[in-house]
Amino acid sequence: MRDGGPLERAALALLLMAAGAGARPRPAAPRDQSNVVLVACDSLDGRLTFFPGNQTVNLPSINFMKRHGTVFLNAYTNSPICCPSRAAMWSGLFTHLTESWNNFKGLDPDYVTWMDLMEKHGYHAQKFGKLDFTSGHHSVSNRVEAWTRDVNFLLRQEGRPMVKLTGHRKQFRVMETDWRNTDKAVNWIKEEAVNFTRPFILYLGLNLPHPYPSPYAGENFGSSTFLTSPYWLEKVNYEAIKIPKWSALSEMHRVDYYSSYTKNCTGEFSKEEVRNIRAFYYAMCAETDAMLGEIISALRDTGLLGKTVIIFTADHGELAMEHRQFYKMSMYEGSSHVPLLVMGPGIREQQQIPNVVSLVDIYPTMLDIARIPVPQNLSGYSLIPLLREKAESETSPRGPRPSWVLSEFHGCNVNSSVYMLRTGKWKYITYSDGSSVPPQLFDLTADPDELTNVAIKFPVTVHSLDKILRSIVNYPKVSSSVQEYNKQQFISWKQSLGHNYSSVIANLRWHQDWLKDQKKYENAIDKWLGWVLVCAFLQMNTMAPMTSRSKMQVITKKVVLLFRPGSRVVCNTQSSTNAIKNKRTTKKKMK
Repeated sequence: MRDGGPLERAALALLLMAAGAGARPRPAAPRDQSNVVLVACDSLDGRLTFFPGNQTVNLPSINFMKRHGTVFLNAYTNSPICCPSRAAMWSGLFTHLTESWNNFKGLDPDYVTWMDLMEKHGYHAQKFGKLDFTSGHHSVSNRVEAWTRDVNFLLRQEGRPMVKLTGHRKQFRVMETDWRNTDKAVNWIKEEAVNFTRPFILYLGLNLPHPYPSPYAGENFGSSTFLTSPYWLEKVNYEAIKIPKWSALSEMHRVDYYSSYTKNCTGEFSKEEVRNIRAFYYAMCAETDAMLGEIISALRDTGLLGKTVIIFTADHGELAMEHRQFYKMSMYEGSSHVPLLVMGPGIREQQQIPNVVSLVDIYPTMLDIARIPVPQNLSGYSLIPLLREKAESETSPRGPRPSWVLSEFHGCNVNSSVYMLRTGKWKYITYSDGSSVPPQLFDLTADPDELTNVAIKFPVTVHSLDKILRSIVNYPKVSSSVQEYNKQQFISWKQSLGHNYSSVIANLRWHQDWLKDQKKYENAIDKWLGWVLVCAFLQMNTMAPMTSRSKMQVITKKVVLLFRPGSRVVCNTQSSTNAIKNKRTTKKKMK
């Protein structure tokens, strides 16, 4: 691996760091409050922050934080997709509580976040870069794919994962948007934060190392291109890259197969292709690490480093062809395990914490740092007791944190709601209503690559973990609510398109498959929506005689909307006829 170049200036400064050394005096923040900087990237596999994952790529800024702070060895996302994960981090609540079901549905714009509370209590607050925790974002294709995941069809929704080399050996600014936001954050530290007499909270959101768009993939493109320059690729240790083992397609869990297919990963891939995808991804992580280094250097240069708590994390990981998938949307470690490093005043140095934690813990941690009372209704627990080795009962009225973390997923590329409970050596994954789809159980101590599902071998463990999970969330009920939400949202969207519906839906990211048999796929959606119509029709015709006139009108209106011209929804006429006959019989008996 080769060193040298513009960014080594930052690395050298970090190695010589002595908090505030050589800096001119600055107005001090209140003694009992630290400044806080949170750098949150997109799609960084948390296992790269410790051995053996850290052998694959040189990440000097992350290594610096490890030497001068704490790394969490088992930190997880609460939902392995951008918006729902960020909604959990900014609200401190599990996904089923925020009802952030997919990338289109997050928090309300006026939701009170931890940053809002810190600002209210006197902190200077500033945000740069990617936020993505409120509703209404991401592509039409992304949301339609999520709404229709229960439809009986299988369509490729992403471009085939590929790599692309750009620039030259000295080009280090590849993701220019992220670099511009990093520059803004650095300038803000040097020109504004340095003069504050009150503490500040700074947030920097990065897009990297999320894959880049693939224009050939259709509407709003897909994001299946791993792109970097030779400068960053030289930071990767090719010899340490592990080629993941894959199960045969016929042996894959049914949900994994759906994910692999919709991500366009069921074709043939050579070992060289897989190795290159992983290498380019690691190079993108190296570029991300350099941006973190710029922030640390700016704090050091202004004498603020010793007064500032720095937190580095990500919204989720990246599979990078593990389990025959790229991207996230999975409970496997590559997707669900996130980086979490903390350094600053009062934080123990060179500490590795094995406890399971998750992104909902960010909210109470921020408030704890700022000495703001922590609401008792949060899903997360403050990390401060772990970071400072204090008894949690001393600092939290809620008592000690649980020995488990929860993650859940309800979005695209997965044809079922998914729930993951991680505790001890076990990872328990269950689906939908808990019975229609087989669960998975992995022993991460004996099987860190999660290649052997031992759910059948350990039924008592499955039962015990499922009982814990159900005490946290009534997941069959949540799954049912998501299914209803998906249908309602799709119907509303379809109605809004009118006669343009067929053309629009055919040209989403799945266009390459859809256009091969457009009628077949439209009929599959009609059949899926047909059950909504049948349920509404049966409900209307089997109600008790005393049903209010207004309620009947509401249901009738729903049926009329579904039957409007061009709706293509087919009703089960025999079921409807039987329902009407039953209704008439009931009336006669009552008379």
